[in-house]
Amino acid sequence: MPQFVVTGYDYTDAQALERRMKVRDAHTNLISEMRTKGKILCGLALLDAAEKMIGSVVICNMNNRAEVETWLAAEPYITGKVWEKVEIQDARIGPSFADLVQKSAN
Repeated sequence: MPQFVVTGYDYTDAQALERRMKVRDAHTNLISEMRTKGKILCGLALLDAAEKMIGSVVICNMNNRAEVETWLAAEPYITGKVWEKVEIQDARIGPSFADLVQKSAN
């Protein structure tokens, strides 16, 4: 199964953090559910020099780009206007981390 790196860059307006906090539980619940199904391998916050959250990176283990786009269409950080810009990049887990993909498939 192919992997994808999804990078979401947050809006920078004054209400951005408020919107993030409003949908954060829905976002983390969805990510946890997808992780249990082996669709999400890892996620992390992007921080600026002051350690303020400015976005997110999610490493996905999905069948194809269409599956990634289907998730993003329902992703609370998209529908809740937390991520202003999203990039999807095809990727492959390196051999040193192949066990992550094997564990997620079980």
